[in-house]
Amino acid sequence: MAFPAPGDIMATYRLQLSSRFAFERVCDVLPYLRDLGISHLYLSPCLKAAAGSTHGYDVVDPSDVNPELGGSKGFERLCEAAAQIGVGLVLDIVPNHMAAAGRQNRWWWDVLAKGLASRYAGFFDIRWDHPDPGLRGKVLLPILGAELERCLAARQVQIRKQGGEFVVAYFEHEMPASRASLDELLQAAGGPDGAGADAAIAAVNADPARLKRFLDRQHYRLAFWRCANRELNYRRFFDIHQLAGVRVEEEEVFDATHELVLRWVAEGRVDGLRVDHPDGLRDPAGYLRRLRASAPRAWVVVEKILEPGETLRREWPVAGTTGYDFLNVLGGLFIDSRAEHPLTELYRDFTGESVDCGEIVRAAKRQVLEQLFVGEVTHLTELLARAAQEPKGRTGELRRALTELIACFPVYRTYILPEAGCAAAEDRAVVRRAVAEAAVRAHDVRPRVWRKIEDLLLLARTGEPAGDFVLRFQQLTGPAMAKGLEDTVFYRFNRLVALNEVGGDPAVFGITLDAFHAFCRRIQAEWPQTQLASATHDTKRGEDTRLRVGLLSEVPRRWADAVRRWSRMNARFRRSGVPDANTEYFFYQTLAGAWPIDCDRLTSAMLKAAKEAKVHTSWTDPDPVYEESLRVFIEAVMRHADFTTDLSAFLEPLAWPAVVTSLAQSLIKCTAPGVPDIYQGTELWDCSLVDPDNRRPVDFELRRRLLAEIGTLPVGEILNRYAEGLPKLFMLQRVLAVRRRFAEAFGPEGGYRPLAATGERAGHLVAFMRGGWAVTLAPRLVVGLDGDWRDTVVELPAGAWKNVFSGQSFSGGAHEPARLFARFPVALLMREGGVQ
Repeated sequence: MAFPAPGDIMATYRLQLSSRFAFERVCDVLPYLRDLGISHLYLSPCLKAAAGSTHGYDVVDPSDVNPELGGSKGFERLCEAAAQIGVGLVLDIVPNHMAAAGRQNRWWWDVLAKGLASRYAGFFDIRWDHPDPGLRGKVLLPILGAELERCLAARQVQIRKQGGEFVVAYFEHEMPASRASLDELLQAAGGPDGAGADAAIAAVNADPARLKRFLDRQHYRLAFWRCANRELNYRRFFDIHQLAGVRVEEEEVFDATHELVLRWVAEGRVDGLRVDHPDGLRDPAGYLRRLRASAPRAWVVVEKILEPGETLRREWPVAGTTGYDFLNVLGGLFIDSRAEHPLTELYRDFTGESVDCGEIVRAAKRQVLEQLFVGEVTHLTELLARAAQEPKGRTGELRRALTELIACFPVYRTYILPEAGCAAAEDRAVVRRAVAEAAVRAHDVRPRVWRKIEDLLLLARTGEPAGDFVLRFQQLTGPAMAKGLEDTVFYRFNRLVALNEVGGDPAVFGITLDAFHAFCRRIQAEWPQTQLASATHDTKRGEDTRLRVGLLSEVPRRWADAVRRWSRMNARFRRSGVPDANTEYFFYQTLAGAWPIDCDRLTSAMLKAAKEAKVHTSWTDPDPVYEESLRVFIEAVMRHADFTTDLSAFLEPLAWPAVVTSLAQSLIKCTAPGVPDIYQGTELWDCSLVDPDNRRPVDFELRRRLLAEIGTLPVGEILNRYAEGLPKLFMLQRVLAVRRRFAEAFGPEGGYRPLAATGERAGHLVAFMRGGWAVTLAPRLVVGLDGDWRDTVVELPAGAWKNVFSGQSFSGGAHEPARLFARFPVALLMREGGVQ
């Protein structure tokens, strides 16, 4: 099978695999996706994952296919079916971590059984030389529901014999017993098969002190689950101790974890790879170079979260990112920046919350560092003390400095390699900016400490402790940003939650047309095959939910009046001040974006939001009383007919603008520089909320039927049935067909040229040309536009043009947008007679 040539990957379609939607079901939807215009299936991880996994990121065996998805045979059938129908495959891979899932992960099990003597001891990023003697040479397993002594006294931890194997069991958890501990235990019993073995085990199980001594001889230490954040001695994915970091920088580990996937690429079964969380790796660039050398012709994109103003590293041998940067720039087009002041005032007045987003971010990052990443900060402080040659009595000051520095870090991480001997210019700028800001905020830290930290991070000091400090520091700033910003601030700073999206900055209130065009020109020049997203499995809101919330920026006065009115209407349902005003404001925005929505979906999303905000309740310290009060409020409000009637009346005038804005977003995504991705189901309106809501089963039979139907309908009828999502499906099929037929216009050589519009409302028109052949025209901020373009005109390049949606023909020259959009709300014009 051939490798994909540049441009062959035209459009991807992301599918979330699960036991309910496995390879066999994927085969069934292949014809529909081909007819939609998809060139490549983009699959969530499909290697063997922990039993019952709903997402696949908890891999337990990278050398095998997940049996719950259909196993190797099911994957082979999918590859064959996809090849026959002409659809390629892109796979999501997880190099950063594996699931620490007991015997399901044979590598992890072997480490628990043999400790440092295990062949796989170096596969996982474990701190074997821990300063705590009780952890030295051991792995902490924080799985207990209470302190070990209580669990032993309650006989919840027991030794069990399973066939010829002995394990330590705690409810559903099993751990291997070390050979040394068994030899001592069973010596007097005549060996493991001796008649006295069962009696010997029973005697130890009945004596907590003897059982504790037996456990002390294991290569792991059982601990209360709350100890994980303080004492864990292996790197994990964010704060999830069930996902253990893998040392993929080691060649042996890379080969073992990538052999199967790379074989699929070499055989031509897989055309592309999506690399999950490269920022967790010790050396992301080194990993990507090794991956590129192993798969030289694969399309590779990385899940790299770029903060506003940050760019992907040019030295990374990849096609680009998974599209969060584009998602936020594109979304900014549909936020009316003129509403920033009135919505800020409304948010401050209604909630009483701070509107200083920067300080809220720093506070949240400090909170997660002090609560979720205690052990990581402790380890980093120890490394800093050694590298900076500071006395032990100063560790408190060093810890304070590190916490504030990470809180002030403006990006997820830097990419400084000690062996390189110097830091890149962008990394030096980030470090110096963060140190300067942290020094002002933590003024109690001595200036010499800040100088030492900056010198270490910028490689002015060398040596093993210094290098280890730099690498570990970079592996912590990313999780702190992710948990502090994405999983805290995005649920805490609620001025306009359409801005609270992965890769975005809630403080950035919309962007200009010029900024959007500049972004697209840069992408065309540097990353023309990057992936373009408008929704993913990790976005906080569906693409249409987000846009509908964004429309509130066009009606700030109406919105303010409605919020205050609704709050008065629903005051009777509050119990003991629950919800607080900030949560209530979040609630009304959620309704505005997702209405109509059933109570169960809404309640689930609101409870998750409350836990993520970590103000009244959280995942680690839940408040059942608060959560029940919130649930009662939501259910009462949803039954309140006067409120729901008022809500519907408020949203009704925004229904058609939401349709037009969604079509504009999708058209721009599908014609801008890069490879557009359609997240599962979003070819119709997508008013989903945060996962698991956005991972609900997709009704592909409905979509298949509608796709067949639109081929027989006139455009007017398609628009009349907008409530069903027909205009979006119709538009996507047409534009994807154009991309496939005229790939050169949209590929690396296609070019990107903004088209100038003039007139009073020129700022409402997004217009650009691709490849000298295709012209995209889409309105923005359509509520304020209200269909009245006044004196606005746009200059079409010379030649004859045809709108692929309406069939209308136009000649080059000045045209009124109203005429261009007379039959369909957006336009894609194709040059008739070929490319010029």
